[in-house]
Amino acid sequence: MSVDPILTLEPLVEAIQAGVEAVGWELSGMQKTTSHQFEGRWEGESTRSAYVFFHPVDGPDWASVDVYLDETGQGLSGNLALVVDIAPLARLGSTETVLASLSEASRRHLPQRYRRPVTLRYRLADAADDVGSAETEVRFKLGLPRRIIEAGPPSVTDFASEVVRAFGELLRSPEVSAHALADEDARPQWEGLE
Repeated sequence: MSVDPILTLEPLVEAIQAGVEAVGWELSGMQKTTSHQFEGRWEGESTRSAYVFFHPVDGPDWASVDVYLDETGQGLSGNLALVVDIAPLARLGSTETVLASLSEASRRHLPQRYRRPVTLRYRLADAADDVGSAETEVRFKLGLPRRIIEAGPPSVTDFASEVVRAFGELLRSPEVSAHALADEDARPQWEGLE
């Protein structure tokens, strides 16, 4: 049986959503945008984008899966990211050590056949605040390969499920747990979540 490739944003969103929800995460938000006014090499082009957010049904509120999808004249593209709020900067220690630890967890749990960027972000609510109080976030990301989009909705759904299962393992890793927020009572158990 032949499956048609995905050519527009909406069926791509639906295929991703089906895959993420199949492994125990639920849709918590979506935003679609259309951009028309470009200059330079993109003049005359338009793009449509979707930002789709998921949270684990019975999991912590300090983790989400954020999906970015883009439709341009060159085709569809996108990525999936596991976003985890971790301890404030003062509790983390050396940035190099933390990033090395989180990168090791990513290498161990995410599929090796894809690029796996890791981003560590610090945020101060105000420039006058104590630097040690900076909120910290880590993003583990995987790009959505064009060949998977071209293979059709079932391939995209399978890819999304595989990636989010791996994200669940990453959340349970000792490296992520070591840097997690301190309030143990606020963190539900992960038993049974794929």
